Amino acid sequence: MTDVKKVVLAYSGGLDTSVILKWLQDTHNCEVVTFTADLGQGEEVEPARAKAQAMGVKEIYIDDLREEFVRDFVFPMFRANTVYEGEYLLGTSIARPLIAKRLIEIANETGADAISHGATGKGNDQVRFELGAYALKPGVKVIAPWREWDLLSREKLMDYAAKHGIPIERHGKKKSPYSMDANLLHISYEGGVLEDTWAEHEEDMWRWTKSPEAAPDTPTYIELTYSKGDIVAIDGKQMSPAEVLTYLNKVGGENGIGRLDIVENRFVGMKSRGCYETPGGTIMLKGHRAIESICLDREVAHLKDSLMPKYAELIYNGFWWSPERVMMQQMIDASQLDVNGVVRLKLYKGNVIVTGRKSDDSLFDAAIATFEDDAGAYDQADAAGFIKLNALRMRIAASKGRKLL
Repeated sequence: MTDVKKVVLAYSGGLDTSVILKWLQDTHNCEVVTFTADLGQGEEVEPARAKAQAMGVKEIYIDDLREEFVRDFVFPMFRANTVYEGEYLLGTSIARPLIAKRLIEIANETGADAISHGATGKGNDQVRFELGAYALKPGVKVIAPWREWDLLSREKLMDYAAKHGIPIERHGKKKSPYSMDANLLHISYEGGVLEDTWAEHEEDMWRWTKSPEAAPDTPTYIELTYSKGDIVAIDGKQMSPAEVLTYLNKVGGENGIGRLDIVENRFVGMKSRGCYETPGGTIMLKGHRAIESICLDREVAHLKDSLMPKYAELIYNGFWWSPERVMMQQMIDASQLDVNGVVRLKLYKGNVIVTGRKSDDSLFDAAIATFEDDAGAYDQADAAGFIKLNALRMRIAASKGRKLL
């Protein structure tokens, strides 16, 4: 790929991407444009500008994408109640299509013919970045250094940085033993002791959440207001999408909510153990299912639930920009038109407990559901024929001697 003239690099300013920047300049002899995204990871992104400038980069993009991230990616995903393999709320997965989108936009703006990223050849992120890039710009070239170079350890990266005069900050702190990724939806941990699936995760690993044991002894109540399936206010206060998630992360973390320790199946074929903190997302999922429980028709709700595992798999595997995901999203969004109202939740020592839900669009009818006298709203005698019709095929099979036990 020696014919690359200009490449847009997803750049954090850390060791890996700083080495990649220099490696691209030397190996491919091309101009490098850097792109640094603020997705709410909780770290300053502006220092990346000075680092890129020091390495001769002329075009530097540092973008605050927090609102777009939550509005256009997190919220649509939560309308589907999306969970991968029964537990994972897809915090890393859902950030990658936005980064891919912005990489391609910058490539188009700057006339770059290639993009580059720091994802390894073992992980899912390489797939997510590149599937998104190819979907949005079919002819783009992709440079994935971890699949090309021999700098396959931190020591080799440090040696390369020292040899080429790449400035690497040293904070004097002990480096975390974990590979970590953070954005406004979650923070993830992999590696270190977690590579032993029998070893318990260490308490001092967690960054965002109190342990449930240390959480307050008094529960916290919150009320979430929904409009078309999205949270638009908390405790009556209007908030933007990013403000909603920021607030829920804070209150959820204080109450020990959102910790997860799982072994998941990567798209590339291996199993991987990861720990995740998703306090706001855990609250959002519980609240959204509660408001849907009174606003959605039964068959619509069940159809959504049956589609969710496929939808989750598409996001996890990097197919956000695929036509099938877009098609499913249109159906999911159509189901949310009447998902409006308020949910009251109790947060207590790692638990999210629904204590109330109300909506002008509620399909719950107390006059029919009551155990008291329903004044003729429901004829209980109708149930006899309903049951007999549903039992008909089983009665026929039994009469023919079919054995079930």
